[in-house]
Amino acid sequence: MTAYSFPELEQLERIIEQFGDRAKTQVIERIRYKHLEFPIHCITLGSTQPDVPVLAFFGGVHGLEKIGSEVILTYMQTIRQLLDWDEEFLARLEKSRLVFVPIVNPVGVYLGRRSNGNCVDLMRNSPVEGVGTTRLYSGQRITPYLPWYRGNASVMEKEAQALCRVVDQQLFTSPLSIALDLHSGFGIKDRLWFPYASRKTPFAFIAETLALKARFDLCYQHHIYKIEPMSQEYVINGDLWDYLFDMFIARFANQRLFLPLTLEMGSWLWLRKSPLHLFSRHGFFHPLLPHRQQRVFRRHLMLFDFLHRSLLHPAQWARLDPQQKIVNKNKASALWYGQ
Repeated sequence: MTAYSFPELEQLERIIEQFGDRAKTQVIERIRYKHLEFPIHCITLGSTQPDVPVLAFFGGVHGLEKIGSEVILTYMQTIRQLLDWDEEFLARLEKSRLVFVPIVNPVGVYLGRRSNGNCVDLMRNSPVEGVGTTRLYSGQRITPYLPWYRGNASVMEKEAQALCRVVDQQLFTSPLSIALDLHSGFGIKDRLWFPYASRKTPFAFIAETLALKARFDLCYQHHIYKIEPMSQEYVINGDLWDYLFDMFIARFANQRLFLPLTLEMGSWLWLRKSPLHLFSRHGFFHPLLPHRQQRVFRRHLMLFDFLHRSLLHPAQWARLDPQQKIVNKNKASALWYGQ
């Protein structure tokens, strides 16, 4: 078996080398494809105490949407520089933990395709069944030769299992955690999605999510994101974050708070400016022009910083009293569910 690399993996391994002993790095899985082998790296920064808040970043679940991996790698490079001089950031890390899995699906990124090496769409791979899903893009088990193939119903793919292990070991152990999964390819707006993707019903932390949104809206009144449940746009089978969230609720109920978010970068905007990029393999999901790539790398740093700070100061959004929870649930139902 031959270890193989590609530009994004090489960039990640350079960053890991630059972090040195200031980060903990683990190969959480090795993925074989034909005669090649690819590692899935998990990088952890900050406190190792189990009771600190955790912010985790995941990218490259869909290999064709490699801009997610590249945004995370750019953020990691920024952090690498901050570690040398930013005392305020170092103080934050003493009270929190950052987790990075920038390339969940290395074979998909290497091949430039959505699925993994077994032709499985990892974000349709969990056993969760969507409610009222009839469209092909919702996930299918007809054949791997069609897109959105869900894979074997009895066992999840190694990449999906690796992601779930990181969430279980690094986020579920914390009293307060946020996961941010980066994708691209839907609409002309950048969307910040929360559960559920499998059904059009409010999830357990809808009150806290609305409070976090309100804080973000007040701090950054001209931000670019449409914040909504994923099911408001479409409903799918097999969503990994629905699967993990339901697992979390079954184990911890209201004892802890776990908020899985998906950043869906609106790639149709890039195509509207350069329609001919539609004929490129990556053009539908990736900004091909260098200046557009750089703009995407910059535009989400504010969000990342906000989420990190919010985890360290949760009183106004994650520690709501019972009456405020009721008020927020009613507002959220009216805003997102028409109830």
